[in-house]
Amino acid sequence: MKKPVLLISQRIAKVSFRYLPGIAFAVCSLLSSCDSSSTQQKDQSSEKTTAGLQADPGNGDIQLPTDFGAIVVADTLGRARHMVVRDNGDIYVSLREPKGGGSIVALRDTDNDGKANQIERFGQYPGTGIDIRNGYLYFAPDSAVFRYKLNGNDLKPSETFETIVSGLTSERQHAAKSIAFDGQGNLYVNIGAPSNACQEPDRQPGVKGQDPCPILEYAGGIWRFKVDQPNQTQKDGQRYATGIRNAVAIDWNKNGNNLYALQHGRDMLNPFWPTLYTEEQSVELPSEEFMLVKEGSNFGWPYCYNDHQQNKKVLNPEYGGDGKKIDRCEGMDKPIMAFPGHWAPNDVLFYTGDMFPDKYKNGAFIAFHGSWNRAPRPQAGYLVAFVPFNGDKPSGDYEIFAQGFTGTDTLRSPDNAKYRPMGLAQGPDGSLYIADSQKGRIWRVIYNGSGNNTAMYTKQTSEKIAVASK
Repeated sequence: MKKPVLLISQRIAKVSFRYLPGIAFAVCSLLSSCDSSSTQQKDQSSEKTTAGLQADPGNGDIQLPTDFGAIVVADTLGRARHMVVRDNGDIYVSLREPKGGGSIVALRDTDNDGKANQIERFGQYPGTGIDIRNGYLYFAPDSAVFRYKLNGNDLKPSETFETIVSGLTSERQHAAKSIAFDGQGNLYVNIGAPSNACQEPDRQPGVKGQDPCPILEYAGGIWRFKVDQPNQTQKDGQRYATGIRNAVAIDWNKNGNNLYALQHGRDMLNPFWPTLYTEEQSVELPSEEFMLVKEGSNFGWPYCYNDHQQNKKVLNPEYGGDGKKIDRCEGMDKPIMAFPGHWAPNDVLFYTGDMFPDKYKNGAFIAFHGSWNRAPRPQAGYLVAFVPFNGDKPSGDYEIFAQGFTGTDTLRSPDNAKYRPMGLAQGPDGSLYIADSQKGRIWRVIYNGSGNNTAMYTKQTSEKIAVASK
């Protein structure tokens, strides 16, 4: 039986948000620690949570479902990438380029208002992947994976780092390394392909792809290494999965013990193959693929791409495809969900916290960064989506959880976006953290409802999203 695929229509739902004003009172008799001063009216943009946190007015310029609010933890940190939150609440954020004396920012909230008032910087190499395991802070610049020893309750780890992996493929395109751990002593590293579709020369109209593609020997997949073994090289690792052009968003889902990734699909179908693809097709295709990654998986790049409009993988034009031909793509692994093209998924997080309503438990939050490749049409993406899960597969349609990052209804260039969601992390209390790559704003999303939250947005124009089994 082939994998179920969630098909998303060519037209993207236009979503508008509105706050639902209301008055709620704390029931102090149920709380042993409260007194008469705890009973107060809730404001629609500034609410107290049961933890005593208060959302910022306007939620820091983003829009969220009813009963959710956001606190701006910190601002203008630099071009943030991924982040992780320690068990004590400390936050570590990787930067695309060093700023203020470091490429990693460490943040601490010392007065429990949700805002960082102690900020430290360290590290000299820019990078993306960052996580905590076994008392170490792991960090991935573009060609390696380091780890810093965390010392007690100190905010900054040891100044020196230990090299876990070095010599990873790092070329101009898709150099960012994202990381994930399986809890069984293994480290997974995305090694993006430094290419659009394995042409030589690359990104040229009408040029055929190399066959077989030599890039797949050293990139275009996910490699597996040992978590605690220092001085590994790429040759010491195992190519765990292949045919993945670039997966900045990867995460290990403990509920089922599987690796998941979201791929950045190839670019420029119409500019390079104008007789085969219209401008509109080039904007919407190929799908951004949400993939359940198993050992030995092959998702088909560069020979194939996923077309959510036809619900199938088809042959790339560089390899003789015409937009419909399947050919060698018949046996390639399919995504578990397909999003519209050029939304640029840059992080995924499986939610395990207890703060949010039950519907979010074990589901996936996805940060879509937005991409230049929809030009000259308006941009799309720039949102955080939520995908409910049942077991190892999605159990329903995706939902838009957070948006409003661009600051405008119509965006023509990524550079003009006010914010771009990039990284996701979960706090020890179940808060969801979102990092912005434009200026370096960090939001902390909190929940203040009874658990029966209703989506605050309504879909004004949409087409049906069908779930199909192939």
